[in-house]
Amino acid sequence: MNEVELLEGLLQRYSPTHQEAEAVNYLVTQMTALGYTAHIDEAGNAVGVIGDGPQAVMLLGHIDTVPGFISVKRDGDKLYGRGAVDAKGPLACFTAAGALVGVRSGWRIIVIGAVCEEGDSRGAQFVRDHYQPDRLIIGEPSSWDRITLGYKGSAWFEYEVKRTLTHTSANVESACQAAVNFWNRVATRLAEFNADKPKMFDQLIPSLRGMNSHSNGFVEAAQLKFNLRLPMGINIVEVATLIQAQAIDATAKLVEGIPAYRAEKNTPLVRAFLSSIRKFQGTPGFTMKSGTSDMNLVAPAWQCPAVAYGPGNSDLDHTPEEHILISEYQRAIQILTEVLRTV
Repeated sequence: MNEVELLEGLLQRYSPTHQEAEAVNYLVTQMTALGYTAHIDEAGNAVGVIGDGPQAVMLLGHIDTVPGFISVKRDGDKLYGRGAVDAKGPLACFTAAGALVGVRSGWRIIVIGAVCEEGDSRGAQFVRDHYQPDRLIIGEPSSWDRITLGYKGSAWFEYEVKRTLTHTSANVESACQAAVNFWNRVATRLAEFNADKPKMFDQLIPSLRGMNSHSNGFVEAAQLKFNLRLPMGINIVEVATLIQAQAIDATAKLVEGIPAYRAEKNTPLVRAFLSSIRKFQGTPGFTMKSGTSDMNLVAPAWQCPAVAYGPGNSDLDHTPEEHILISEYQRAIQILTEVLRTV
């Protein structure tokens, strides 16, 4: 098995959300050649299984990417391509490590390349409802010597305000001004919430992602679309109430939300990673991510030991310069192989 060519081939199959079929077919073919029993499930996920034991390790990655094609090329130790970091690098790492371990008595190794993680997570939702693993590893970049224990939650909102049209000389708040004032109130309220919370993981972080306005000649309307990254200890209803309180004569509607999640640190899975990273001359560390992943969706349902792990620098996620270090990718395969043999 050439693990670099495995990843390179996966990167060459451009697969933004809802366009994953070619990459899924490729991965299932490669899994079969590597000794997996592989198939495409009803949600369109690539699924590979090694072994038939009663206990299962689930390695759940995602095969879709954000849009933006990046030419696949090697430049010394760098391998460029959309998804090299987020998250085909970790997914290929999972596939290679599982193949190197092979059949292990009493265990099943399940590797899944889920669709739509960058969208509505329908792939992970299907997996959540059809499996109950004993160990869970989520495929997201953490770098080879760190493991991720938690992700912030996420809540999406749509705001709309309407105002009767007036002459521009009138001293009357327009719909656009009302939208700006609303957003400023949200920012002020969240700054107050965050004032005694120095760590980003504990803060409510707003991000304005869309704005629009229009008029029919009598009434003007302004819309905002925005996201909040949620810390532990705050639920979706509480957040929605806080946001709606800032809307005056307008609506701020919660579209979708998922709570934050933090895994336990003292588990056999975590200990296996710490030991393996040390074995390969690394100094292990923990990280908590300000983004959201499929861990938020499946880990609370399964209630098993969980971590997120994968090679790559997450600062390169979604950027035009997305690339992975081949040496880091190969080191991560070694570490994960050891984990799967001992956990």
